[in-house]
Amino acid sequence: MMSIRLILAKKQGAGVPKGHFAVYVGESRKRFVIPTSYLKNPTFQALLRKAEEEFGFEHHSGLTIPCNEDVFQSFTAQMACA
Repeated sequence: MMSIRLILAKKQGAGVPKGHFAVYVGESRKRFVIPTSYLKNPTFQALLRKAEEEFGFEHHSGLTIPCNEDVFQSFTAQMACA
């Protein structure tokens, strides 16, 4: 099984490695760079639907996930162990 690593990007302009994408989480819009494999996860898909409902498709500030940062970090930690 492949080990999945979560990369917390500290700078807005930080690059995104191949096979990953950036999301912004919570009210402070903390930036996370996560593996594209998360797109297959039903829980993450639900977060994306929630983002669509809240922000729509015309959101120009990057993909924002309307979720508490601690909850998102817990989710990604569980994904990394799966």
